[in-house]
Amino acid sequence: MTMNEVRTAAGVVRGRTEDGLTVFRGIPYAEPPIGEARFQAPRPVRRWDGVREAYAFGPPAPQDAAMAGRIGGEPFKDMGDDWLTVNVWTPEPDPAARRPVMVWIHGGAYKHGFSGSPGYDARHIARDGDVVFVSLNYRLGVEGFARIEGAPANRALLDQVAALEWVRENITAFGGDPGRVTVLGDSAGAGSIAALMVMPRAAGLFRRAVGQSLPGTYLSDALARDVATAIAAEAGLRLAAADLSGVHPRELPELGHAMESKMRRFEDRWGAFAHTLTAFSPVVDGEVLPRAPWQALADGAGRDVELIIGHTRDEYRLFLLFAGELGKISEEQAGEALRRFGPDERAYRTAFPGASAEDLYERVQSDWLFRMPTLHLAEAQAAGGGRAHLYELTWQSPGSGGALRACHGLDGPLLFGTYDAHLGPAAIGGEGVAEARELTAQIRTAWTSFATSGDPGWPAYDTRQRLTRVFDTSPSITAYPEETSRRLWQDHTFEALALLPG
Repeated sequence: MTMNEVRTAAGVVRGRTEDGLTVFRGIPYAEPPIGEARFQAPRPVRRWDGVREAYAFGPPAPQDAAMAGRIGGEPFKDMGDDWLTVNVWTPEPDPAARRPVMVWIHGGAYKHGFSGSPGYDARHIARDGDVVFVSLNYRLGVEGFARIEGAPANRALLDQVAALEWVRENITAFGGDPGRVTVLGDSAGAGSIAALMVMPRAAGLFRRAVGQSLPGTYLSDALARDVATAIAAEAGLRLAAADLSGVHPRELPELGHAMESKMRRFEDRWGAFAHTLTAFSPVVDGEVLPRAPWQALADGAGRDVELIIGHTRDEYRLFLLFAGELGKISEEQAGEALRRFGPDERAYRTAFPGASAEDLYERVQSDWLFRMPTLHLAEAQAAGGGRAHLYELTWQSPGSGGALRACHGLDGPLLFGTYDAHLGPAAIGGEGVAEARELTAQIRTAWTSFATSGDPGWPAYDTRQRLTRVFDTSPSITAYPEETSRRLWQDHTFEALALLPG
């Protein structure tokens, strides 16, 4: 075989040489989840004869086509059913190389995303960090996360486990070390990683983890079933795999999208979750995911996994932009948000005197959805005897006239160096690119060093010093910068969101 051919457990794949790397795209790690396999746990991929060309990304999992513009509309064409694939960038597909392995799990509110997005071009990470980089697709939305009768919970997480098992079994042939695997992801990818850290089925599949902007939404089994019932009702169907299987996979996302437009009607049963932007989250079902990550980590479930976890300073600004609400938040809206998401409205107003309505509205939702779940996860990992390194990104994107600030998702393009993808030129462009390159060097060096040696360049978090790496044009290591919010939330317990008795 030539150097751009690799023998996997299922057969030989042929990649391409690109910019000094060998790149393999669209390698199946499980059978297409269609027909009898639909809504079931992933099944081992069948062997093939001959050489399989691995030149093109596999098709994206079915998802809301309205998001096509954010990741480049072409991937949403119906390209087939082989959704469960991996991609590999390697400096050298030599089994003797034994390089560190980094496995990327994309975000997208548990309902969007595609490993073939231009924003996830990993060539710079693989080359600069001298690592083998893997990315993967997994089932999304109803296919991956809805709690359906006759189907296992958290099928998307089981897909991710299957992909990590593929890495364990095959990555040596691509030049990687299966004993030095780091999983990393942003937003829903970070939420998936926190779940994987405490899932029995994922034990031993990775040594290190990086979570960028962990969302705090995990659903109790009862809430997840109620949400899925509302989705099925959009088509007049029962909440059963047999019924939902009659809906074409490419049409099913529209049911979730239709229900999401009505989510606020369910506030009496779903509480704050009814005011989020997605109907999907990992389910604490008691089997696939036995407990919420915070409780399980505090009890030591992830103590053998070294962790980097962090958030941006102004997480919710991005969602204000998407909703067209920047500069339009009223005092009434701010008050409603403080009562709905915060531990205490009066305490928030006292802690941030003089804050504008928009600032309070954005701050409490940043805290509830991302910042405080992230902080508490670091504290839980430390309490359970594990090691966690905490960071905050404070660099402000110049995009949209500076209105985005250090918004959610900003660390993704900074890591990959793909400034014109995902958040797009409105986020990082023009005069901001020079500064962005400085941030890219900081973040990429920290992540690849961590994957290689376990040392990202700053001390582990503890509740005495609370040391945190701040990424900015003038980086620093300091006590946790969001101390005021930390104190407001210090007595709050993050756990699976419950179904209310309304």
